[in-house]
Amino acid sequence: MAISVLKNKRERGFLDGQFLIAMPGMADANFARTVVYICAHSEDGAMGFVINRPQQLSFSDVLLHLDLVGEDEVIRLPGSTLNFPIRCGGPVESGRGFVLHSDDYMSESSIPVSDDISLTATLDIVRAISRGHGPQRGLMMLGYAGWGAGQIENEIGANGWLSCPAQEELIFDTDLDSKYDRALALMGIQPAMLSVEAGHA
Repeated sequence: MAISVLKNKRERGFLDGQFLIAMPGMADANFARTVVYICAHSEDGAMGFVINRPQQLSFSDVLLHLDLVGEDEVIRLPGSTLNFPIRCGGPVESGRGFVLHSDDYMSESSIPVSDDISLTATLDIVRAISRGHGPQRGLMMLGYAGWGAGQIENEIGANGWLSCPAQEELIFDTDLDSKYDRALALMGIQPAMLSVEAGHA
């Protein structure tokens, strides 16, 4: 679903390039206190990545799992490779990796998701990062967040999410603990101002 939604983008949906910020009453534990960067939104659905959930695996773990390096090679990897950040991107296909990155790296399989950010879901970018030739800024996401046709609109209407324009700095920085509060601050909102009660018409 994820790549097909991106590749089939005919026009930008109103949530493209937006942050979704979970409201305090979010019932789905997968999304409690999350900030999601929406990469594609259309009448067919939406997909994006949670940007503030840590992942226990390291990038070297991923390289070893994919047999791209041997145990003896890990200690010789560049620091930028060893410290390349990994996040839990969402509950869908949590074993699948995606790299959200600055557009200074592009391959045939890279898909632009905004003017400055692209998505690559193939091994070529993992190899490039392992050799120190990857993008200047990036995050590896394991899994993604996906919604069917009309689903995210319904959740927003039920007071499940707030939305605001995404900020590149917030996507890529590594301070996860404060990211939720800082995303709310983009809208001039303090967490204590939010009601836990959902509005119903």
